[in-house]
Amino acid sequence: MRSDLARASLSLKIAAAAGLLFLHVPILLIFVYAFTTEEKSYQWPPPGFTTQWLAVTWNRPDVWQALGLSVQVAAIATAIALVLGTLCAAAISGSRFFGREAISLLVILPIALPGIITGISLRSAFSLMEIPFSMWTIILGHATFCVVVVYNNAVARFRRVSGSLVEASMDLGANSFQTFRYCILPNIGTALVAGGMLAFALSFDEVIVTTFTAGQQQTLPIWMLEELVRPRQRPVTNVVAMVVVLVTLLPILAAYYLTRDGDQIAGSGK
Repeated sequence: MRSDLARASLSLKIAAAAGLLFLHVPILLIFVYAFTTEEKSYQWPPPGFTTQWLAVTWNRPDVWQALGLSVQVAAIATAIALVLGTLCAAAISGSRFFGREAISLLVILPIALPGIITGISLRSAFSLMEIPFSMWTIILGHATFCVVVVYNNAVARFRRVSGSLVEASMDLGANSFQTFRYCILPNIGTALVAGGMLAFALSFDEVIVTTFTAGQQQTLPIWMLEELVRPRQRPVTNVVAMVVVLVTLLPILAAYYLTRDGDQIAGSGK
């Protein structure tokens, strides 16, 4: 019996390792080709390695322009998501009313739908309202799914906060702002930071919704897509892709470490 369990456990570990390799080896190849000496093809093995493409990428103004737009869009979309997502989570978790579950479903729906559906819907809406496509239409498009990320983190943490904390605060004479500042925010702060980091990461590398909501603007993922279609210097595209991977990965790891001990927040056991 123990030998069968050991074999099953070993098989699961091998299958998990194979799955992880299948997912991550292509990403590691991006890092390899970012330092290859070959400019026009993906030859394997690479004929040599160099760091010259880092300097070339650094001196490309189109890369900096696309990077700046991506950071702006992600930062503003994240700020909008933090406000709206937190308010929605507070309303859903803190009260009972007719249509509560339906509203919760509608909030979550944008991230459940395929990105192309969201993109087409937003483009149609902007066209009907005669809103010119600009950085702000991209931000509104990104905010639709960033709100969901913040909402999911916040509502899970709100449900662990004891309602007696708010009642005690109000009984002691605190106003709404003081109650939020001293009782609620310390309990949900890490969840909001984690949700904001995840929202920033999702917005920074979003390409499908951006394609439908952008005008002539190019975010970094859109720049990469066009460079793959009409390549000028392939290693530069790989350097940019490497940066996107790192910028996306770090907030996700930070969000994981911030929320993994979320069951030990103040008031969770009450």
